[in-house]
Amino acid sequence: MVGFYILSTVANHWRTLVGSICLFRLAPESKMSGSRTIEVEEATVVEPTSSWPRFAATPVLLGALALPTSALAVDGCLVLLCLAAPSWSAIPQCVDPVRQLFRDLARGKPFPSCAMSGGGNTARQEWASPTDFCPPQYTVTIEQDSRPIQYCTYVGAVSVIINGALWTRTWWTLGDTVTEYTDAAKASLGTWNTRFDDDLASWLAARPSVPCAAC
Repeated sequence: MVGFYILSTVANHWRTLVGSICLFRLAPESKMSGSRTIEVEEATVVEPTSSWPRFAATPVLLGALALPTSALAVDGCLVLLCLAAPSWSAIPQCVDPVRQLFRDLARGKPFPSCAMSGGGNTARQEWASPTDFCPPQYTVTIEQDSRPIQYCTYVGAVSVIINGALWTRTWWTLGDTVTEYTDAAKASLGTWNTRFDDDLASWLAARPSVPCAAC
């Protein structure tokens, strides 16, 4: 089975169910660019450590990762773990399920539940809004004769909650996604796909300078 990065220390009431977890190893760099090729190694069996966020992982769930994706419906636990990883698109077992998830969400289906995740670990889908819920670098304004019209490049976002706090937020549309990582996620992961940060930096750099009235 190809390596899978699971951000996990097992909650106390799950510890007896867990024999091992699979660690997804990234290429030895501090960050990942949106286009860099990611090296995925064979699975390494490791013991849970207290430095990882608490997220339940059971042998049942880990066994599901080894199944062909065609044999699985969209599994809430699997896609929850995938969207909490440094780059779900670099993990072969994640690609088809996560893409199917976004197709299902586009059809109005809810985010699938995960009974094994434990308290405080979940994900939710929210629809984007150019005025209320869209990152500034992805908010587009079209000038019309009557008034400007704004829209968001992405139609929605899936927020992953770990231990009751926001961990990642994946902005999505059919055909494209970008993941926003919180400071806590970055500190724990050590490496992540930096496209969201890079796009924000480019947007800020392109903004016209505002004259200083007091200067």
